[in-house]
Amino acid sequence: MKLTFPHMGYSYVAFKMLIEDLGYEVVVPPEPSKRTMDLGVRYSPEFSCIPFKVLLGTFLETIEMGAEVGISSGGVGPCRAGYYSIMQQKIINELGHDFKILSFEPPQSNYLDFIKKLWMIKPKRMSWRTFIQLIKKGYKKLEITDEIEFLMYRYMPYEINKGDTAKAFKTALDMLDEAQTVDDIEDARWEGIKVLAKVPQDRSQTPLKIGIIGEIYVVLEHAVNFCIQKNLGEMGVYTDRSIWLTSYAEKNVFVEGREGERDVFQMAHPYLNEMIGGHGINSIGEIVIYAKDGYDGVIQLAPFSCIPEIMAKGIVPRVSREEGIPVMTVFIDEQTAAAGLVTRLEAFIDLLKRRREQNADKRQLA
Repeated sequence: MKLTFPHMGYSYVAFKMLIEDLGYEVVVPPEPSKRTMDLGVRYSPEFSCIPFKVLLGTFLETIEMGAEVGISSGGVGPCRAGYYSIMQQKIINELGHDFKILSFEPPQSNYLDFIKKLWMIKPKRMSWRTFIQLIKKGYKKLEITDEIEFLMYRYMPYEINKGDTAKAFKTALDMLDEAQTVDDIEDARWEGIKVLAKVPQDRSQTPLKIGIIGEIYVVLEHAVNFCIQKNLGEMGVYTDRSIWLTSYAEKNVFVEGREGERDVFQMAHPYLNEMIGGHGINSIGEIVIYAKDGYDGVIQLAPFSCIPEIMAKGIVPRVSREEGIPVMTVFIDEQTAAAGLVTRLEAFIDLLKRRREQNADKRQLA
């Protein structure tokens, strides 16, 4: 059986190893491209959001590569993400493809369904103990992938030679990709950290600090958000994003949903106290957190037509005003252009620089 999965950032490094460890043939999805988007737009409902279109296009591309089963995730609450796999399965079947989407919902929503689907992908002759150990190993690799990427964005604004950090990250990611045993994965982690640490840096800089929030897919998939963190980093901006795949899993899969993110919900409480689906309430709470942590600004990334993020956007001006932090919202769809986004980023950075200078002048006068 040939298995595939959605492309989401650099997570393919871990998912590829896990599927191979389970004894299946893996079809690694290509990074989303113009063709991916074209396929998704052609066969998707008109008003579906960009994650739906990109995921559908990705599945159609992997079907061409021989994939038979796609492993994906669902969603709960008032968000259309919970219907993605159902709609995509119907569209794929209508196109005449013999392809099955296996969608995992958060276990707390239906433990029996979650176990049933685990049983479906567990090789028959493999013990549950071995199966769980392989999942833990795959998750460990995913954690280290996130850690190495996190360090890349920490070092970027201080690099002396533009592009050096990105090259070092590519080297570190390749080493991690090649690692197959637990010991090799841990060794690749430390080697990757060393490679990044060797990048020449100028720590005398005091870069602007921008937090990145929004819907999980457009925040994590750099091919969809036009590598916004990398571009900001190479512009000399220190960035921090609110969502990482492993932290999201820890808060929403291993810990009961609202309990896992109670700090964010508490911060959002004065402005929004209702679960509106997706990452809408998170976006409000995270703006407050970034403001309290002294960040200069926040960028909200959202798919065009995403109802939770649209609802959050309506509250953002009040949060921005009362918390004293500028927020730029970027809605992304198939019409969004990289050049236009870069222009908006440059204007936002100029605004934040002027604001920082004005605040410094006020402190001197006081």
